Amino acid sequence: MDEDTRYEAVRSRDARFDGEFFFAVETTGIYCRPSCPAVTPKRRNVRFYATAAAAQGSGFRACRRCRPDAVPGSADWNVRADVVGRAMRLIGDGVVDREGVAGLADRLGYSARQVQRQLTAELGAGPVALARAQRAHTARVLVQTTELPITEIAFASGFASVRQFNDTIREIYATTPSELRAAAPKGGRSGRRAAAPTAGIPLRLAHRGPYQGAAVFDLLAAEAVAGVEEVGGVRGRRTYRRTLRLPHGTGIVAVDERAGTVRSASGSHPGGWLDARLHLTDPRDLTTAVGRLRRLFDLDADPYAVDERLGADERLAPLVAARPGLRSPGAADPEELAVRALVGRDSAERLVRRYGKALDAPCGSLTHLFPEPAVLAEAEPRGTPGALTAALADGAVRLDPGADRDGVEAALLALPGMDAGTVAVIRTRALGDPDVAPPGLDVPDSWRPWRSYALQHLCAAGELD
Repeated sequence: MDEDTRYEAVRSRDARFDGEFFFAVETTGIYCRPSCPAVTPKRRNVRFYATAAAAQGSGFRACRRCRPDAVPGSADWNVRADVVGRAMRLIGDGVVDREGVAGLADRLGYSARQVQRQLTAELGAGPVALARAQRAHTARVLVQTTELPITEIAFASGFASVRQFNDTIREIYATTPSELRAAAPKGGRSGRRAAAPTAGIPLRLAHRGPYQGAAVFDLLAAEAVAGVEEVGGVRGRRTYRRTLRLPHGTGIVAVDERAGTVRSASGSHPGGWLDARLHLTDPRDLTTAVGRLRRLFDLDADPYAVDERLGADERLAPLVAARPGLRSPGAADPEELAVRALVGRDSAERLVRRYGKALDAPCGSLTHLFPEPAVLAEAEPRGTPGALTAALADGAVRLDPGADRDGVEAALLALPGMDAGTVAVIRTRALGDPDVAPPGLDVPDSWRPWRSYALQHLCAAGELD
């Protein structure tokens, strides 16, 4: 999009572009999302940015009315396989907070200077600024929706110190953390009273456009591995719960199904959210846990772009019309997904019973963490499962959000006994690739770059197993 087209999106308050770009107003010093309901500024006073971090780096503070930091991230980061796309996925997973820029660069296979240069050139902000913007958003949500102490929020958000946290909040939101909490929207304040630390952290996981939650929850229910996952409730109001192994500790997360999609007055789908609650043994894992849930539920997708392309196909058009916004679910734990894709659900449950780590405090039917690859590689080293878990354990195959998808596919196919169909599932789910076609299936190139979504439509319609 050129700047004139972006300005037209701002003038029409088009929610389809929320998160795809941001605009700032020089006369007010504020940056907004395209759908901001405020009076449209004059064109000469508007500047455009690819990321919130770039707007913040230019001295603009976030609009308190439209809360531009709350929108889903650009869907480009899910699609792109280049260094910038891989870097953004890793930053979203909290790698910069845990490992610094050097750790990010090492995972990408580039020098820190090269990563800094590429991100700054394309996005207007380097990895530190991008991670800082993410921390600020996490902090604002926690301040306004929970009763967690300010000090605990600072570290849960990824800040190294309370002073750094305070300075960042003042710079980005032009207020102190205490004032930000006092000014929380009425819904946030009422929700906060029920959100004591012992009850977990309540969050709204935003998505853009329509969202076919029933199909996602149907899939999760069909795949659920006892002891690690469960889906309860009636269709339309189900809750998905699971255990998570995280960098600093463990967690139990719950995500609620929403029966409908929020609509604007014009009848369009500006987006909505899934309600979630996170119980973490270490609050520093919050960013990583949220990122994994967003990938599992495919919340950063752009359903408008997907539906436009697939809806133009004669075969898919009626399927897209019947299920607008159908998602291609990912994985909460990519290594776990890879093992499960290979061995199947029954064998996965056996592995959990024999080798899974028991939770210190079981929660209902959730009793274990899925066993780590190193544990499985030592316990059952034979066959293709043993080769896979050994490769995952020693790093020969890496399934983190910034992994090179083609490189991973080649490494997986080199494992003895690994078949192309399983690799396609791993690439689709564990790596979140939106454009995968399983072997042996005639999939036209006109479905690219959304072949994974096209197959979801065919499965939902009963045309594929």
